[in-house]
Amino acid sequence: MVTFLSFIFVLGVLIFFHELGHFLVAKKLGIKVERFSLGFPPNIFSHKYGDTTYSIGMIPLGGYVKMAGEFPEEEATGAPDEFLSHPISHRAAVLFAGPFMNYALAILIMAGLYLFVGVPYYDPDRIVVGEVMDSSPAQEAGLQPGDQIITVDGRAVSAFDSMKVAVNSRVEAPVRVSWLRGGDTMSASIVTRAAEVPGLQGGIDTVGEIGITEQAAGYEKYGVGEALTHGFVQTHVILWETLKFLKQLVTGEMSTKMIAGPVFIAQQSGREARRGPARLFFFMALLSVNLAVLNIQPVIPILDGGRLLFLLVEKLRGAPLPLKARLAVQYVGILAVLSLTLFVTYNDIMRLLGRL
Repeated sequence: MVTFLSFIFVLGVLIFFHELGHFLVAKKLGIKVERFSLGFPPNIFSHKYGDTTYSIGMIPLGGYVKMAGEFPEEEATGAPDEFLSHPISHRAAVLFAGPFMNYALAILIMAGLYLFVGVPYYDPDRIVVGEVMDSSPAQEAGLQPGDQIITVDGRAVSAFDSMKVAVNSRVEAPVRVSWLRGGDTMSASIVTRAAEVPGLQGGIDTVGEIGITEQAAGYEKYGVGEALTHGFVQTHVILWETLKFLKQLVTGEMSTKMIAGPVFIAQQSGREARRGPARLFFFMALLSVNLAVLNIQPVIPILDGGRLLFLLVEKLRGAPLPLKARLAVQYVGILAVLSLTLFVTYNDIMRLLGRL
């Protein structure tokens, strides 16, 4: 239930803000909005207020804002409140507003985390276990939150990073870990599990891990100005890493097995929710940036970036593409989205089965 509710909450917020961007700019520019929908039919809620029907669909994997005269197959009347009656600059602003709203949302979430939660700091002289992952080698060995790790393979350790280096070098191999619990010293030989992480020089590295995090000694909060600054910077760090990941996918440095879909998002939403609200909101900010980047890419015709590309073509040609060409491209875009959805869902299922 936690996983389901977290998934609905995370996707619901991201989709709502994305579609709200389209909606607000369209309204501001005098474009009639016929429908504002969260999720896809069949609908569990629908109500018309003014010119717009607001609805919530049972399939929570997206949403849409339907504007008057928006699609090429519609019979345009030339009314001033129709989407296609407006200049290219207006239509581009409406399309760009969705991804921009996700980008802005990520900044606000990150700023809120700096303001209300703060940045964790750690004891420089000891390693205290924070979280022990379910079904991890550490859990099987008996490690618990609050334990203090003192040695790895007989060598004293006092910094989490140095412990990670020692563990990462052992892939599916035993590593002897000793820790303190109360006044008792405990020890176990732990066989690490393999994990794939982005390599420093690009590509993917395989490392060993035992499945623990470090417990923070405390949190340092920021004022409003500093929180906004740090939120802006951190969002752009995430944005840069997302773009770098896409580049590595295109160049083949990164395996397409690393692409995740709705099943993974649902699982991860549940995990982060169990770790606390701050972790869930950080995950939401991460997804919000990813959603903005995905939508602004010009390679999928029916997404915002693809439609912006067609507006650029229209600007250069001095006229829209012929109706048949636009319809054909629209069908290709729908096929591309369906194919991508099937592919990432396949990845998610293989990951669940332990085959990725």
